[in-house]
Amino acid sequence: MEIELERTFLLKNIPPDMEKCESIEIIDIYIPRTANHPVLRIRKKGDVFEITKKEPVKKNDVSEQYEKTIPLSEEEFNELAQIKGKRLRKKRYFYPFQRKIAEIDIYLDDLEGLGLADIEFNNKKEKDKFQIPDFCLVDITQEKFIAGGMLAGKKYSDIQSFLNKYNYHRIRLEEI
Repeated sequence: MEIELERTFLLKNIPPDMEKCESIEIIDIYIPRTANHPVLRIRKKGDVFEITKKEPVKKNDVSEQYEKTIPLSEEEFNELAQIKGKRLRKKRYFYPFQRKIAEIDIYLDDLEGLGLADIEFNNKKEKDKFQIPDFCLVDITQEKFIAGGMLAGKKYSDIQSFLNKYNYHRIRLEEI
């Protein structure tokens, strides 16, 4: 199992030239549906299919996660996708920023308007000293409501009160 070092930021606005970046549509299904915060996810990322389990290394710091991913065939994904899980769909942009790639997710369907940026790091020192990008509003890495397993199956209105405390304004795909 690998350890992923990552920070998550709430978008303030679409960064310059993002429309020129490579992008892909992602469908995530978190299981079991009955879990408050499922840690098991099946994913369709373009024509790549996988199952991933992510859990925090420490209870009080979700910026470090144990992560185990197993590739799936399309047939395996389609079979597993029949499971009643919590779903979400988003468009991910791969935005170059300070010699890193910011994975900028613009959520679709019931979560339309939510925009997040995830940045992965090679070590703890790099993660800890990283400064928030100017196109981001706030670091929300430690906010439980923003984890994929918590967002899946929700509507924008379900998380709006959390977003309001940051004076967040909806991001629209049409802005790109």
